[in-house]
Amino acid sequence: MAMKDYSDEFRADAVALSESTAGATCKDIAADLGINRATLRGWVLRDRDRRGIVAADARRGGTTPPRAGQPTASADPDERIRQLEARVAELEASERKLATGRDILRRAAKYFAGGDEMVSRFPFVHGHRDAYEVKRLCQVLDVNRSSYCKWLGGGAARAVRRREDQVLAERIRRIHAGSGGTYGSPRVTAELREAGKRVNHKRVARVMRTYSIAGVRLRRRVRTTVFDPAAGAVPDLFQRDFTATEPGRTYMGDITYLPLVGGEFLYLATVLDCFSRKVVGWSIADHMRTDLVADALRMAAQVRGGLEGAVFHSDHGAQYGSRAFADLCSGLGVTRSMGAVGSSADNAACESFHASLKRETLQGARDFGDPATCRGTVFAWLTRYNTRRRHSANGHLSPNEYERRHHTAKLTLAA
Repeated sequence: MAMKDYSDEFRADAVALSESTAGATCKDIAADLGINRATLRGWVLRDRDRRGIVAADARRGGTTPPRAGQPTASADPDERIRQLEARVAELEASERKLATGRDILRRAAKYFAGGDEMVSRFPFVHGHRDAYEVKRLCQVLDVNRSSYCKWLGGGAARAVRRREDQVLAERIRRIHAGSGGTYGSPRVTAELREAGKRVNHKRVARVMRTYSIAGVRLRRRVRTTVFDPAAGAVPDLFQRDFTATEPGRTYMGDITYLPLVGGEFLYLATVLDCFSRKVVGWSIADHMRTDLVADALRMAAQVRGGLEGAVFHSDHGAQYGSRAFADLCSGLGVTRSMGAVGSSADNAACESFHASLKRETLQGARDFGDPATCRGTVFAWLTRYNTRRRHSANGHLSPNEYERRHHTAKLTLAA
């Protein structure tokens, strides 16, 4: 059954996907999402109207206003010639300015190849002041000219700090080598202070970055299953059998983390139908509270038109064992099932699904980037997974197609 009552989160993500996918038509996006093209078009237009953006279709019948600075046609030929000459001179000056900017940016691209920090732009301006005007250099590099002049006046003090940093770096190298190359800035700072050196830990970290001195850093392990010993006992009704003979009878769910740039995470909760492995519910948030899994289950109820009599299987995470989630299941007519504590095999199908999601979206990258990019990428994959991605458990049919053929076969037999 197609979802009729779409959630606000689904609509917002669908509009964001349509607006951010270059070259894709509204028809293609709607096909990936498994919704009507007119429905998606209506969401996009309403969102644009809310943001005050005039649709391109509405602009086609309008007139194009004259550009600023464009001379008004004159009846006098001599005056017309003077206007055109002035316009040509203006365009030539603009072209020279653009050419200078391009030349500066080409040189800056090589200069900043190792990384661009605001403070490193001042040396570039200083080193190229004989070839270009300082004013133009500052404009192209987006720095304040007064800040450059202030930086120029602090040259002597910077030279002193640079020499002091070199001396400190040598001491850090000795401490770092003595630790077998394992110490990071906190332990190095403690060693320096114990030896009588008064130094700030931020300075130690900065010097270590500058001179490429790094300690051993283990990759952060993200734990998404937190057992709640106070939760009531829930039987395992699956016994590692993740198959079903009909859609809408048995579901399974889990939480996975989505790595972002800078070491942060978003979290994804999913609800899969065991019959077709269709994702009937999901929710993405920056937390792992019970609301995360509850929102996913509510979406599943919307998609299926209700969950009365169904069984939902999960691990022993505190979210699934909470009283609030148990009450939600009771209200929806859902019977809960849980695998053994600490056994990932008892929820292996969900684990495999999340592994496929990350493998196919990250494609070897360490993170999804910023939260908006992560949400858009995962949303696009989840919707395409249902509508187009072929699944080996379904005889290499997409979940939607697998369910459609099952429904057709049932009607044929009934006839």
